[in-house]
Amino acid sequence: MSSERDDTIFALSSGAAPSGVAVIRLSGKGVRFGLETLIGEVPTPRMATLRTLRAPETAEILDRGLVLFFAGPASFTGEDVAELQVHGGRAVIASVLKALASLPGYRHAEAGEFTRRAFENGRADLTEIEGLADLVAAETEMQRRLAIRQAEGGLRKLYEDWRHRLIRARALIEAGLDFVDEEDVPDDVMAPAWSEAAGVAREMAAHLDDQHFGERVRDGFEVVLLGPPNAGKSSLMNALVRREAAIVTPEPGTTRDLIEVSLDIAGHAVTLVDTAGLRETESVVEREGIARARRRAGTADLVLALSDNDSWTETIPEGAASLRVRTKIDLLDSDSKRVSGEADIRVSARDGLGLDTLVRAIGEALDLARPMPTALITRSRQREGIAKSLGFLQELAREGNRAVEVKAELLRSAADALGRVTGKVDVEDLLDVIFAEFCIGK
Repeated sequence: MSSERDDTIFALSSGAAPSGVAVIRLSGKGVRFGLETLIGEVPTPRMATLRTLRAPETAEILDRGLVLFFAGPASFTGEDVAELQVHGGRAVIASVLKALASLPGYRHAEAGEFTRRAFENGRADLTEIEGLADLVAAETEMQRRLAIRQAEGGLRKLYEDWRHRLIRARALIEAGLDFVDEEDVPDDVMAPAWSEAAGVAREMAAHLDDQHFGERVRDGFEVVLLGPPNAGKSSLMNALVRREAAIVTPEPGTTRDLIEVSLDIAGHAVTLVDTAGLRETESVVEREGIARARRRAGTADLVLALSDNDSWTETIPEGAASLRVRTKIDLLDSDSKRVSGEADIRVSARDGLGLDTLVRAIGEALDLARPMPTALITRSRQREGIAKSLGFLQELAREGNRAVEVKAELLRSAADALGRVTGKVDVEDLLDVIFAEFCIGK
């Protein structure tokens, strides 16, 4: 990331040309000068204005489009910002970008530089920025909902509340140390500090005990198809993904290795895993495939246990969330199709019978229907920071006979660990990694 903070940056922020409309974004102290040069004035802030854009030196008309101006600090980056909405042809975009590049102090923005300036100017913290990155990358409805909540400050509000409470607790302790002889400082001034720290620790522990739900929503749940050979696992996968992702033959043992496909099920990112058929075999390769199938099912978010004869003996790993799926119901007579047996769902990959019901059941089994908390951990970086802060508070609770100065230092360390999560404390080493996720123009 460039250190040239005084430059005015610009970039194409919309999709690749050609397009109906192209949005070119500008940010920095030279935005007003650039607008005066290209359109002859600085428009009224936050009001779309139709203007003619002209080349700086020749006054040649480049295009006619909408111009918006946002005066800093009340803008996305905290600086003066402008957006030029021009026609999305390649030649138009190239001519406007060339005109901007010719202005003194102007340069093309680097990836994520607009968002980084927003962070550096206090317009967003790191959790909000990570939410914004997730929003740009969201491919499913649940990912979008989770990203919106985080980008709007769901995590920031919670973590900053904890940090402020720990800082206040430390202030009470230091008041007791520094002003113990003052008449207006009560003798029990430190007592609320310990109860405040204990309360924050309990809230942190509950926050961490979320079964990694946020990370699963962001990265995708894992659903494993498990069952004996020819139970219809590969056929069902192909039917769900609507393409020939797995080879289907009548020969047992066709699938020997894990086959993974990513798809959207009930508005959620899911990795669907086809596995080797479970059976006794002399084949070394097939036995390894079966072992991998059982291991993967043991760690999956959901197991679809398939059977074409209503028997699921030893198919479902102990303790695993599962749905028993009766397959190939197109081969049954009408009376048999109405008998549910022990199956949760009855489907036919060939005719599509029951597939919609199966998709809904998968969504419900993945707990998609529960209200999504406002604050939900989405990245390992966040989880590690909260766990580290909680560790200091747990050490504080254990050290009942330690010097008060040591306890104050543990509170400081806990607050600083929270500060690193939001970007308040010592995060320079993280910034390049975080902002590398963004595209040019964002």
